[in-house]
Amino acid sequence: MEHWDVYLSGEIHTDWRQQIEDKCEAAGLPVSFTAPVTNHEYSDDCGVEILGAEPNKFWHDHKGAKMNAIRTRNLIESADIVIVRFGDQYKQWNAAFDAGYAAALNTPLIIMHGPDHAHALKEVDAVALAVAETVDEIVATLAYVTRGELKVGKAQAAE
Repeated sequence: MEHWDVYLSGEIHTDWRQQIEDKCEAAGLPVSFTAPVTNHEYSDDCGVEILGAEPNKFWHDHKGAKMNAIRTRNLIESADIVIVRFGDQYKQWNAAFDAGYAAALNTPLIIMHGPDHAHALKEVDAVALAVAETVDEIVATLAYVTRGELKVGKAQAAE
């Protein structure tokens, strides 16, 4: 059985990552997960905490962004699949950047967002190989692509 590395990018204010991990584990899917640092304070302040204070907020953020990029770039480059979730709160420019980076690397990309973001994310959705709205759709997609399993889905249920 092949093992798949899945990078979970995007929104950090809900437990969507844990839900996906728990459901994939319960289903016995051959996947492991990586993610960016999801502690917002750590992600914002890592550069100045490790490399020294910056009086200008631009350079404070710049140090942190570059340090976070070491992790993010390496994990996206080694991923078999990148999943990017856009949540309802905040503008998630970093998530959009991760989606673009994965697309540039030709890494299979799954986007997750609600219907309210469909127009704003149309270009991001256009490069994705799947666009999902729910954790269950993500898990079903992972079951299909990793093991070829297809359970009765929306199309069959509607017939």
